[in-house]
Amino acid sequence: MAELDAGTVTVGRYLAARLTQLGCRHLFGLPGDFNLNLLDEMLAGDDLEWMGSANELNAAYAADGYARVGRCAGAVVTTYGVGELSAVNGIAGSYAEDVPVVHIAGLPSSEAIRSGARLHHTLLDGDFLHFVRMFAEVTVAQAVLDATDPAGAIDRVLETMLATSKPVYLGVPLDLARHPVPADRLRTPLVPPPSDPEAVAAFTDALRDRLPRMDRLTVLAGPGVHRRGLEASVARLAQVPGIRIASQVGSKAILDETHPASLGTYLGVNTKDPGSQAVVDDAGVLVMVGTVFSDFTTGHFSHRYQPAHAIELALDHARIGPAVYPGVRLEEGLAALGEVVADLGFTPQEDVPPTPVPPAATDDAAPLDHTTMWALLQDWIHPGTTLIAEAGTAFYGAVDLTLPDRSDLLGQPVWSSIGYTLPAAWGAAVARPDRRPVLVIGDGSAQLTIQELGRLLSHPSAPVVLLLDNDGYTVERKIQSPDAVYQDIPRWDWTALPPALGASGAVVHDVGTTGEFRETLDAARDATAGHFVRVRLDRDDAPRLLVAIVAGIQKANALAGR
Repeated sequence: MAELDAGTVTVGRYLAARLTQLGCRHLFGLPGDFNLNLLDEMLAGDDLEWMGSANELNAAYAADGYARVGRCAGAVVTTYGVGELSAVNGIAGSYAEDVPVVHIAGLPSSEAIRSGARLHHTLLDGDFLHFVRMFAEVTVAQAVLDATDPAGAIDRVLETMLATSKPVYLGVPLDLARHPVPADRLRTPLVPPPSDPEAVAAFTDALRDRLPRMDRLTVLAGPGVHRRGLEASVARLAQVPGIRIASQVGSKAILDETHPASLGTYLGVNTKDPGSQAVVDDAGVLVMVGTVFSDFTTGHFSHRYQPAHAIELALDHARIGPAVYPGVRLEEGLAALGEVVADLGFTPQEDVPPTPVPPAATDDAAPLDHTTMWALLQDWIHPGTTLIAEAGTAFYGAVDLTLPDRSDLLGQPVWSSIGYTLPAAWGAAVARPDRRPVLVIGDGSAQLTIQELGRLLSHPSAPVVLLLDNDGYTVERKIQSPDAVYQDIPRWDWTALPPALGASGAVVHDVGTTGEFRETLDAARDATAGHFVRVRLDRDDAPRLLVAIVAGIQKANALAGR
């Protein structure tokens, strides 16, 4: 990193250095006249690589996917007003699901802001802080840099992101991008706040007092484990006899799902294996590690376990029943749990017999349906895969898969913004080029963010995109009014899109029968090129989990209407 005179660097280069220290090696976004100085400074060295996107929403989704799969910070750069407002939905999803993303907005000059100049991209009212205030609702910390201490403001905001695993906002005026700041601050890396040692000790003692009363232990692991990169700690916990581990939706593959201790994915009454559901719901002691409590993670609140009675390891505190231990971060809480259970003699539990997986259909001439498609995917998916599944039929089908070792499921179960996964898959490919991305996305969702298809399919990791062409919004059709006009979408020529959007080297497939899909999966084992597969499905066909969830929704709606 080049220094200016007297041991200084520019604000832009300082920010770039801080991002690389946090594991971020790529910038997603779009140029605009208010961020050009900033981009020139941030990209002046070799530490950051530019990932230009088609629009700011896609860039925000890509940065989110990058952060989730890379277990690091993501970064998106926009211009003022028109650019940053286009990104706000993506940032809100990061906030809802605890994803550390830095939104960096290039602002008009400090003088323009002070004088209230009537500039383009503004509301012409002289108030340049409208959009900062908007982002205060979906970011955990914000700063508009000024000449007083811009490096300190950057550090404060980024440290808050590290502490909370939530997105933050930095506004960089045009002139501040090249403002000098002391370079020696960069010698002190930014780190998350430490746990309170006294609180950790008290929590550990309380665990020792609580756990010996039981002869077995059940763990429910949530997305917080991914956010803090603690999968290895959970895997070590799984080696202790008598411990069984279930994952929440949105946190599949925290543990290798073929591991003897794995209970698979817990979804209340919608859990695929009833035996696994019973182990969680009837646990004598349930430990919730980095969990999220919502309608979807609990099977629309069909869970029987009592969160208030459980042991909880949250991102920034621990709890045993009503006793809360502030300042025990998830890392230390999980370490304390591992230390305590290693000394205990739990009774090994009997294996929960898995629910048999129906074999894939053998009639190759039969029209392809969800049951057969997911069964064939189960047999085909290989270790070292990032499976990305869009909200809708794709996600509900993917949750029921048993993922192989070194794999991950990327989705957005809480925010569930359709179109998210296509740019997020690109971000995931950039973050983890060692894993092959396999994206499953519906036709309605893909129409929102299709602009990134060329970038995704052209990535060296040879992504596979399965486009589920089922003629509209099947999820909404299942819930209500299946024939309503608002459930329809324009019919696109899907197989013409990859070359039109810049992926001329991708292999394009069009399948509608079991045999065609089987042959296409065999062809897609070739990882020298990306593969785009149009998968033709019946409009009203749906995977098991979606059918079960819709039945629960309709039952709840009927009871509410009494």
